[in-house]
Amino acid sequence: MSRRRIAILGATGSIGQSALSVVDTHADRLEVVGLAAGENVERFASQIERYRPRVVAMSTSRAADNLRRTGAWSPDIVMNDVGREGLVAVATHPDVDIVLCASSGTDGLEATLAAIEHGKTIALANKEVLVMAGGIVTEAARRQGVAILPVDSEHNAIHQCLHGHNRAEMKRLVLTASGGPFRGRSASELERVTAADALRHPTWQMGRKITIDSATLMNKGLEVIEAHWLFDASADEIDVVVHPQSVVHSMVEFVDGSLIAQLGVTDMRLPIQYAFSYPDRWSAPVPPLDLTQPRRLDFDVPDTTVFPCLALAYRALRGDGSQAVVLNAANEVAVARFLDGSLSFRGIADVIERTLDAQKPAAVRTLAQVRALDAWAREHALEVARGIQLKV
Repeated sequence: MSRRRIAILGATGSIGQSALSVVDTHADRLEVVGLAAGENVERFASQIERYRPRVVAMSTSRAADNLRRTGAWSPDIVMNDVGREGLVAVATHPDVDIVLCASSGTDGLEATLAAIEHGKTIALANKEVLVMAGGIVTEAARRQGVAILPVDSEHNAIHQCLHGHNRAEMKRLVLTASGGPFRGRSASELERVTAADALRHPTWQMGRKITIDSATLMNKGLEVIEAHWLFDASADEIDVVVHPQSVVHSMVEFVDGSLIAQLGVTDMRLPIQYAFSYPDRWSAPVPPLDLTQPRRLDFDVPDTTVFPCLALAYRALRGDGSQAVVLNAANEVAVARFLDGSLSFRGIADVIERTLDAQKPAAVRTLAQVRALDAWAREHALEVARGIQLKV
């Protein structure tokens, strides 16, 4: 049996490391062909030594130079480009079958589109790709006959629930949210929370930015927009419920009233492996969910008054295509300001809303238009953030 050949964009992050763990479990079925990373040279060097990919890339020339000095890189490994060009080089290598897009932020957009144009299957963990350019990406995938397999646990769950069903049978998608570390708090209680408080997620171990997004519920808002593009669902066909146990990863309601849910342990190796193995299923490197253990399954309506970011995401989805680009850019700026201590937690939503209010309708039919609007939104959001007084 031939092995499926994998490229991982964002190899040193939490998703990338989980993906390599899946490769370790199924070394007879998976082969690492390409790896791309940010600036964690030490971790990346150890990955290269272990998996000996054919092509690698790093985010900066300085990081690439430091990697060469480690001795992990050798002349038989291709490393000519850095940054976005490096991601494209890894994603389009001719020997790659599946590209796992797990790079942070918006840098993976060009690489995802390039991989699609080269006929690669996309395992998508980077939600910003579809939030920013969902129409462009999904149209390219349809044109090339390329599958986009979601790795986010919620969209992966929906993909599993919809397997074997047609679109006409679907009535509603239900995304579950853990509620983050501040579930049940009042607006006044959130005025003085710190980044350290927000980074204490109750159920998932994730990167800093996505953990803050979980605390504000923006992560769920971005997932609503992503679900729209992945499953051809309108805003009115996508609901969010707070499910603090994180056992039910998401659900689909069908036209006859049946509700199908996907349950599992909270381990990202499961959705990653699903994307790598699809349409087959392989044995998993994680313990099964023990249904005999005493447990509750609670489902609540999210409080969008206390957590307005979710409502802002629905607003962006219901608006023109440019609003989602602005939402994503403003959120990234606001989260960065919160993490560096110059913006309050409640100020994140304030920055996003003011930036959305300032945006004029704009066409986003090309990647260049997306990038231009993204740059404007970041600049405007930064200006707004600077004008908001941090409460101490």
